[in-house]
Amino acid sequence: MPQPDAEREPDWRTFVFKNRGLLLVPVALVLVLFGAPSLRSAVVGVAVAALGECIRIWAVGYSGVTTRSDEVTAPQLVTAGPYAYIRNPLYVGNAIIALGFWLAFSGNVPMLTSFALFAAVAVLVVGVYATIIPLEEAYLARTFGDAYESYRRVVPRIVPFSAPLPPEEREGRWNGEVIAKAEIITLVYFAVMIGAVLFRLRAAR
Repeated sequence: MPQPDAEREPDWRTFVFKNRGLLLVPVALVLVLFGAPSLRSAVVGVAVAALGECIRIWAVGYSGVTTRSDEVTAPQLVTAGPYAYIRNPLYVGNAIIALGFWLAFSGNVPMLTSFALFAAVAVLVVGVYATIIPLEEAYLARTFGDAYESYRRVVPRIVPFSAPLPPEEREGRWNGEVIAKAEIITLVYFAVMIGAVLFRLRAAR
């Protein structure tokens, strides 16, 4: 029986994985404190962020509540849904959400400030995911062996630049019942960020 990554990888990467949500809170704080939305940027940015959240919901329906675990775990190798196109749809969804809210808060700030906000968001997001994605992939390789290696060779990590996994090779089914439990934290965060956009818009009038 495979051991959890917390036992196999007792280093700073497991700390980053366990606290991956908290480590991205500064992304929101930087945008809210230093950003200034316009009506146009708010509409466009929230629409982009909503696309990212839709990708997350699509992925969570396949991967389930394990997405909230403090340890790297996977009861099965899911290769259906968005996982047939990219190996890390949850993190791509998060990156799109961050991009969307950066757009939303960049409407009424100087270009240099907008660039600085983007750089701050990118460093935090890329730093966290560049740390935990290899950790997860090492766990999946140990746990699922050749099945994961075959999947990894066909499906790209984050950019869907190749043909998706053939339907007959996809494993997993979407379960909408897990969304309320597995995605509630992200949905609350999403609502709070929209509220912050609206508050800053109103304050600017």
